[in-house]
Amino acid sequence: MTEQKKVNEFNGLTKEEVIKAQERYGKNQLIPEKKESFFLKILEVLKEPMFLLLILAAIIYFILGEPRDGLVMLIFVIGIISIDVIQEWKTDKTLSALKNLSAPNITVIRDGVECIINSEDLVPKDLMIISEGVKIPADGKLIKVSDLCVNESSLTGEAEGVWKCTDDSENKDYWKKDYCYAGTLVTQGSGIVLVDKIGADTEYGKIGIDIAKAPDMPTPLQKQTGKLVRVCAIIAAFLFLLVCIITYINLSDHSLKDRIIESILSGITLAMAMIPEEFPVILTVFLSMGAWRLAKKKSLVRRLPSVETLGAVSILCVDKTGTITMNKMELSDTWTLNCDIKELSYVMGMACETDAYDPMEHAMLKYCENNNISKKELFSGNLIYEYSFTNENKMMGHVWEKDKKVIIAAKGSPEKILTLCNLEQEESKKIEEKIHSMSSKGLRVIAIGKMDIEDKSNIPTTLEECSLEFLGLIGFMDPPRESIKGDIEDCIKAGIRVVMITGDNGITASSIAKQVGIPHSNEVITGDELNSMSDEILRERVKEVSIFSRVVPEHKMRIVKAFKENGEVVAMTGDGVNDAPALKYADIGIAMGKKGSEVSREAADLILLDDNFSTIVDTIKDGRRIYDNIRKAIGYIFTIHIPIAFASLLGPLLGIKSSLLLLLPVHVVLLELVIDPTCSIVLERQRAEDDIMNRNPRNPNEGILTSKILVKSIIQGLVLFAASFGTYYISLNNNPLNTNIARSMGLSIIIISNILLVQVNSSNKDFAYKSFIYLKKDPVMWLAIGGTILGLAVILYSPLSSFLSLAALSIKQLGTVVIISIIAVMWYEIVKLFNKIKKH
Repeated sequence: MTEQKKVNEFNGLTKEEVIKAQERYGKNQLIPEKKESFFLKILEVLKEPMFLLLILAAIIYFILGEPRDGLVMLIFVIGIISIDVIQEWKTDKTLSALKNLSAPNITVIRDGVECIINSEDLVPKDLMIISEGVKIPADGKLIKVSDLCVNESSLTGEAEGVWKCTDDSENKDYWKKDYCYAGTLVTQGSGIVLVDKIGADTEYGKIGIDIAKAPDMPTPLQKQTGKLVRVCAIIAAFLFLLVCIITYINLSDHSLKDRIIESILSGITLAMAMIPEEFPVILTVFLSMGAWRLAKKKSLVRRLPSVETLGAVSILCVDKTGTITMNKMELSDTWTLNCDIKELSYVMGMACETDAYDPMEHAMLKYCENNNISKKELFSGNLIYEYSFTNENKMMGHVWEKDKKVIIAAKGSPEKILTLCNLEQEESKKIEEKIHSMSSKGLRVIAIGKMDIEDKSNIPTTLEECSLEFLGLIGFMDPPRESIKGDIEDCIKAGIRVVMITGDNGITASSIAKQVGIPHSNEVITGDELNSMSDEILRERVKEVSIFSRVVPEHKMRIVKAFKENGEVVAMTGDGVNDAPALKYADIGIAMGKKGSEVSREAADLILLDDNFSTIVDTIKDGRRIYDNIRKAIGYIFTIHIPIAFASLLGPLLGIKSSLLLLLPVHVVLLELVIDPTCSIVLERQRAEDDIMNRNPRNPNEGILTSKILVKSIIQGLVLFAASFGTYYISLNNNPLNTNIARSMGLSIIIISNILLVQVNSSNKDFAYKSFIYLKKDPVMWLAIGGTILGLAVILYSPLSSFLSLAALSIKQLGTVVIISIIAVMWYEIVKLFNKIKKH
């Protein structure tokens, strides 16, 4: 205890009671941080199929006597493991951020004296004194208040301050006005709180527990990766055995030991040619580059797999305040009873503070300025007296002396102002109808009144003693963002359902939803209704209802869970501590970077640096593009590996000697140097399909390698194999003494076809020339294509050709190779043409 002050009104707990309570309840701390062995984290990461394949590829490289390639693969593994282990600490960071939100010190009453203690030493039944600027460290019941206003936006998501009282028994909402919550901020007044809950039992503590319990579910891509790796492993095992047997039979003149070693090495060589070891590299490169591109568009990715999950999002849960709306009060409607708008505006402005800080007063003064009523004109008189705003009276007023006249300008809630006005029954009815009409539009309604005073000595001491002339009503709203309507239309076209989850009332939420074009905006589920619903009923209701009002953190989690259990891929946006559990449970948690809390950012997968809804839509579009390109890359890998593997397999079956084969081990390595940059650079840069946001989200249960893609890849691969191997075989038979020419022609066809294959497969609908047009100004693209052509020229027309068992081709032979390459790949453009004709 650092300070003491005698208090007569309350005594608080005694030292003995505090000691007993601390023994029973412990410290006022949120749940302790999870402690997990660093090595266990690494082992957990290594279980991923992606890493198992990388490690297996590295081992095979070492067996084949390629230690450099094996070492590169292992370095790559270590780099990715480091990233994933860091991501594993996200929950711990989130809990740490939650813990840091508690106030370090707090004033309490113990043994009849005020003393400042560490907030961790608070116990239930402590008397806690709170005042302006204090961050409340525990939950408790208010036993005394003095104009107390608390900002509870970190829990409720609503920015408007809550005026507190000592009795709120008639309020049926979850959040009570006679109760204070840990982590919220006192913005005005003071009070005494009887501590009820500490640590994990507080609303903040519940959020921490929910975050810790949230499972780290594998993304759709991670699930599909596992399936694809298993398929590849089966294919590799079959080919490995097949080649081992064939090689063993062909080496009948060798010793048993040599036959076994040669057979195993041959099997591994072919398996390496067939297994797409580039696949894990592609995933990481595509996701990393995707994250980098998204960062340039104001989206910061905190978890790489979430980049592709964005493309599968079918439900987008968003908060109203700050996400759909601008989180900025605007005076949007005015109505007068018996005066003109100018008089109403004039009195309204005079009722505001001269140095306004309230958002609504800012909006009022801005409205006055827009109507040529300056602050100087409003506040040019003498401010004689001020009627302060309190939670009880819900109104305020100023007494001004201007031009030897005294006027009382008052504003406040209509129900309070109307009691001070002498109105005819017909007038009262007219006003009430207008209040209902404005409220039904989602507006917050304020009434304006005035009173003329003849003598300064007759100024009433309180506003309740005044007899006001009712002037009219003004309506405020938090306006929707300018682009939000178009963004929601884009979401609907893309098959993405936008769901509004807000702590605001249902009328306001429904009104805003109608304005921005959210379907089914008339149906609203409230927090009270959610409390009475079972999970089974909620799962059915969420299929139709898109507006949820007066929700609390637990409700948000239940809503997200219900959508996920219905098979939806859910993205959830949020900025407050109250959003953190739902962000964690969602498939994609999207936090606001500007106004978001540290807790929400730590719990999220994606952070919007500009807090703009449009950025979410752009991010989803890019997620779809990335996934499309990953699919194209995988199809390309299967296609290009078929001629490599089949050439290695068919040669021995046709009785061709090992020294005369189309592809020697050095050529397989050479082709890998062509394939890797094509996958990781060229295909990654492909633009989005024109209809990418006019189609429904992909099925998350659908494999990344569909039967359609596989069939297409196999056919393209077989045609390419027939072109390259056929050219090589015919040339070899025509001139058996010049194997190097035959090999050069077959290898050149594969390399040139590789360049064309990327352009043809860049789109399933558009023709290849469109890809060339789009990328003609892309230096990286031309560098990749130019590098491939230059590399082919070097290995054919330099001294390196003899080292690689190749030979220079004549102009006629080179022309033949180019024509065959074009035919071997461009035939698929005819298929696209037929598909277009069939579609139309």
